[in-house]
Amino acid sequence: MRLRFAQMPLFLQLCILTGAMMVVPAVHALTRQDFHEARSFFYGGLLTLIVSGFVAISLMGRRSNRTALRQLMALLAAFTVLPIIMAIPFAEALQTTTFLNAYFEMVSSFTTTGATLFAADRLSDTLHLWRALVGWSGGLLIWVAAAAILAPLNLGGFELTASAEPGRGEGRLLQMDGAEPATRMVRVVALLLPIYAGLTAVLWVCLLVAGDPVIVALCHALSTMSTSGITPLADYANHSSGFAGEVLVFLFLLFALSRLTFSNDTVTGAGTDLRDDPEFRIGLLLVLVVPLMLFLRHWLGAYDVNEEAEALAGLRALWGSVFTVLSFVSTTGFVSGGWEDAQNWSGLGTPGLILLGLAMVGGGVATTAGGVKLLRVFALYLNGVREMQRLMHPSSVGNATPMARRLRRQGAVVAWVFFMLFALSLASTTVLLAGLGVEFDAALVIAVSTLSTTGPLMAHALSLPIDLTALSDGAKIVAAAAMVLGRLETLAIVALFSPELWRD
Repeated sequence: MRLRFAQMPLFLQLCILTGAMMVVPAVHALTRQDFHEARSFFYGGLLTLIVSGFVAISLMGRRSNRTALRQLMALLAAFTVLPIIMAIPFAEALQTTTFLNAYFEMVSSFTTTGATLFAADRLSDTLHLWRALVGWSGGLLIWVAAAAILAPLNLGGFELTASAEPGRGEGRLLQMDGAEPATRMVRVVALLLPIYAGLTAVLWVCLLVAGDPVIVALCHALSTMSTSGITPLADYANHSSGFAGEVLVFLFLLFALSRLTFSNDTVTGAGTDLRDDPEFRIGLLLVLVVPLMLFLRHWLGAYDVNEEAEALAGLRALWGSVFTVLSFVSTTGFVSGGWEDAQNWSGLGTPGLILLGLAMVGGGVATTAGGVKLLRVFALYLNGVREMQRLMHPSSVGNATPMARRLRRQGAVVAWVFFMLFALSLASTTVLLAGLGVEFDAALVIAVSTLSTTGPLMAHALSLPIDLTALSDGAKIVAAAAMVLGRLETLAIVALFSPELWRD
């Protein structure tokens, strides 16, 4: 049975797993004696499994998952079509929304964006659990896809350190060279699923001990590991675990800065030591430098208005900045209660442009974080430093390892191409949203939020939160498409136009 499941098309496998996953909210609703929600998810999962089973029987004996490009196409189908299946029980259980709104919510959750159309008190605990679970599964999918699909194709950040062109080349997975795509997928799932689920369970238990209710702790654990930023609370800062809970979430958000924090199954830099990993070091630098700059600005603001700066208030403000910076660099979007304290303490508002910039930079390659990715920023930095050295010493020869030389030459070129594609995507999304009636500043924030998969940015980048319910149907479709584009990245979409995909 396991062998037959592995031989099924990837998209069909994901459909079966989605149907099975609906059992979790069905059981949860049953324990709450909400029989309508329990039936919605149970029947939705059962129908999905039945239809998927019939399709599997019709495809029996046919060889699937033949190439990595085919799997990349299945990955695109998963982020666009699977939310339709996920939205059916959600819309049926809620009953007071349109199917388009439910689809938007599921795309947002599955791409780990975390933007929501619904107020927290409008959804039940079961629906909040379903949103967080969908986001968690989307994070797991991108974890697995990074090693099993994107790395062999030199996409998703791996093109920077590869000698082959993006979308081509041999896989660089450790101990998996030459493996068929289906076999590679099975091995990567067996390697990463226990780590991903184990870390989530540990964080859930820790948050429970810290004082969060069961459903809140579970949703925050699922959202932290997937960097989706989904919370059942009206404001994350209102969580019961307080400072201890934020420290726990902070520690687990570090996994989004580099793949090497939890696995060495892929190669993205010159070594496998976390201390030498450029992504982790740049991420920590941002987490330390940006809060210190904000803290100094707030301290000067408090000094100018002649307020007495209490040490405890200053520490709360500093911690709020550190937590929030890491949260937005990892594209999670949780905002510490101390972030608001920092603004109140100084009497100055923190510009949302800083949050926009942090979200655009993003986290590590092959993690659940979105954005441009830290490794691409590092490649451009290396190239810039070398070019300045050549301005002063035109005949100099750079002393670096072959991997570093490749990263600052071919890697910098590919990183710059990606930046241009990202800028074009950002401009196009902003123009489309503005043309559909969204104000320009709101359109720009929505574009950055969706392309960087940082949905909570819409609530904190401007002085007032963006009302997504006021968007037209066309604007919601554009935003949903931008989420998928931001999750898969532009280079992966371009690779889908390869003739090899349609020749097989």
